[in-house]
Amino acid sequence: MVKYNCLNPISNIGLERLTGEYVKTENFEEAEVAFVRSAAMHELELSDNLLAVARAGAGVNNIPLDKCADKGIVVFNTPGANANGVKELVIAAMIAASRNIVAANGWVEENKDDENIGKTMEKAKSKFAGREIKGKKLGVIGLGAIGVLVANAATHLGMDVIGCDPFLSVQNALNLSRKVTLVKTREEVFKECDYITVHTPLLDDTREMINKDTIAMMKDGVIILNFARDLLVSANDVADALESGKIAAYATDFPTPRLANTKGCLAFPHLGASTAESEDNCAVMAVDEIRDYIGNGNIKNSVNFPACDLGECHTAGRIAVLHKNVPNIISGLSAAFGEVGINISKMINQSRGEYAYSLLDVDAAGCEEIVKKLSDKENVLKVRVIK
Repeated sequence: MVKYNCLNPISNIGLERLTGEYVKTENFEEAEVAFVRSAAMHELELSDNLLAVARAGAGVNNIPLDKCADKGIVVFNTPGANANGVKELVIAAMIAASRNIVAANGWVEENKDDENIGKTMEKAKSKFAGREIKGKKLGVIGLGAIGVLVANAATHLGMDVIGCDPFLSVQNALNLSRKVTLVKTREEVFKECDYITVHTPLLDDTREMINKDTIAMMKDGVIILNFARDLLVSANDVADALESGKIAAYATDFPTPRLANTKGCLAFPHLGASTAESEDNCAVMAVDEIRDYIGNGNIKNSVNFPACDLGECHTAGRIAVLHKNVPNIISGLSAAFGEVGINISKMINQSRGEYAYSLLDVDAAGCEEIVKKLSDKENVLKVRVIK
């Protein structure tokens, strides 16, 4: 039996995919698998029982990644599972900002008791005149799962789209519309576009990439959208630019006290993935990742250990070893199997920074002797018998 704990409510569409060997426990300390969405895990005690954590979403700032890695706990996330939900909100926000929809609706709410509202609105509506997005130039910075969907959708709406991503993957490049023009630098996007939307991870290179200096490069009246990470943008610099009129509107999923009180800011309470469909998709992906890891030892979409896949196990046994990425450790692992007379028929080793993972198919079912030998070795974090 594999005991799992849900630190947040997880969609039943996903949990129903767990087979009969999985049993839910309300006690996190005894769980071998934890499913989480937004619950903060940094202060939790991580027991030796815990093998894996699956985040039903993309961001993992609520999970102590290094602490988990040091204990041999693999942390998964679900990149792309909520991409369509975020894409739809970005497109909706772009149109809402262009047409002053929120402010216009606010006027109706304020005047809902006016018996002559039908006449009054004809005089008031000029204050909310907007602009159409068709024919305008949209710059998409970051062409991952979400950025590609936004770029493609914008082309269907008649926009002229340019994209920038120095790390564009082959798969995302294949999914990108041929109508999207690729440029090499963010500066080209800043200088040329009427609309700019950011979809990058938060790295040293992307932190506050929207700031007073880059805003100065932009067209007057630019509309900026940020539904990726709050710190990609300097909130105070954006607020200053909204107040001066340099930026016509800023749409974001990450309000700050100042932005929330600045005219022209269209802010939402982190709604990007808040759809039933996104929650279902994230849960399904998280469960499938856990099942493949627990059942086969394969790692896909981990954020603290490398991807590693030996498929289904068709040999007598399979052993998984999570360890530090240091010299000579592989030879030490191989020697340990030789010492107990177990032949390795297939082996894969992958590394990611200071951590690594070895998956070995062997001609004998897992025995206590080899587990002890491997576990006693320096720099080995966790040993698990898959079969």
